Amino acid sequence: MSQKFVIIGAGGFAREILDIFEACADAGQDFEVLGYLVETQYGQPREVINGKPILGDFNWLAQHASEFKVICGVGDPVARKRLVALAKDCRAHFGNIIHPSAILTRRVTLGEGIVITAGAIFTNQIKIGNHVHVNLDCTIGHNVVLEDFATLAPGVHVSGWVILGEGCYVGTGANIIDRKTIGAWSVVGAGSVVISDVPPNSTVVGVPAKVIKTRKVE
Repeated sequence: MSQKFVIIGAGGFAREILDIFEACADAGQDFEVLGYLVETQYGQPREVINGKPILGDFNWLAQHASEFKVICGVGDPVARKRLVALAKDCRAHFGNIIHPSAILTRRVTLGEGIVITAGAIFTNQIKIGNHVHVNLDCTIGHNVVLEDFATLAPGVHVSGWVILGEGCYVGTGANIIDRKTIGAWSVVGAGSVVISDVPPNSTVVGVPAKVIKTRKVE
């Protein structure tokens, strides 16, 4: 019996998640994506995107949540946290999707609502929290912790013993050396090299990465 899923969102990353499900199906995994769930202003029911329909909004989810699992396909961590909270209010159940080409050892601990895309590599004693997104070709070293809603853009390299705080976003091609902490809801700019701890709610850029601003997260 196939595992049925609905994807929250219908933008670029949501469509990439559909690609992952299709790759899993091609590899013999039994998944079925029913379609997308959006807030009313972002689409109308029955609109078809890459072969899958928009099914409805969160009112629709509240009526059907027991029939499938959901996964959030919105890349921005702040928006993702808000949408996940709405889905929880509808009593939704969350699942994970991992591309068949990703490499995870048996010593990786997974939460729920996780998306891991093609080419990602995880070694050992790694803990991944809930609703974490790991994009294309990332490498994650031993004893790393990715807390809830953390997001790695494509080509990020994380060395051992790093802690990525809740909701932090690490931009494309960034590198983080070992034993550093990226504070909650911080942003690491694309191509940056992190050699020092990053305070919460900070944006860092450069080689080496330096704080250029702080932000308020509601």
